[in-house]
Amino acid sequence: VHEHVFDHRGVKRTVAGRDGAVAAEWAARVAPASGLAAGRVLPVTGPLAAFLPAGGVQLGSVVAIEASPGVTGATSLALALAAGPCQAGSWIAGVGWDALGVVAAAEAGVDLERLVLVTRGQDPVRPGTPSRGGPAAAVLAALVAGVDLVVVGPRCRLRASEARRLVARAGERGCVLVGVGGSLAAEQPAVRLRVTEAAWEGLGAGWGRLRRRRLVVEATGRGAAA
Repeated sequence: VHEHVFDHRGVKRTVAGRDGAVAAEWAARVAPASGLAAGRVLPVTGPLAAFLPAGGVQLGSVVAIEASPGVTGATSLALALAAGPCQAGSWIAGVGWDALGVVAAAEAGVDLERLVLVTRGQDPVRPGTPSRGGPAAAVLAALVAGVDLVVVGPRCRLRASEARRLVARAGERGCVLVGVGGSLAAEQPAVRLRVTEAAWEGLGAGWGRLRRRRLVVEATGRGAAA
């Protein structure tokens, strides 16, 4: 899996709502356009296919993406995973990201016309930290009803009971949940992808540019994904 160097700045598409009503309305509008919702497996691109049963992710399943201590690259891996479904015609959504630019997503192969990024509020008691549970759970529940894949970022932390309900709803609706950085830690994923090494390429002895980063990924799973 390779990561290109990219600018993280960009305008986010925002879907927000105190009780998830706006997200539910948006999800209802795009649900008919999510062309692979009736299928069983969402395709992935590049070397990721070798890690997954049938070369893709099972609809209704949970995928966990993380990195070993001191290693980065989980976000890049999540974007690479989401690129395949987007390119095949699926809508995807991202929740719980503070600084994910659309340029970064595009460089990873994500079709921006089929991507929505959802911003979240902050904890009023501890400014600078994400709020926990509540509205985010409602927004996520609405999104899984209208898109094929939802990436839950590390800034979105659900209570254990909310995570269980979300996973159950995603399974019923046939939506893939991708938890990044422990965002769905309370749930046992069908597939777990861990970045164990990350190395930049492109620099010489005092010259050149960073052009890409090579990630070493370890995959584990249960059932058909084992």
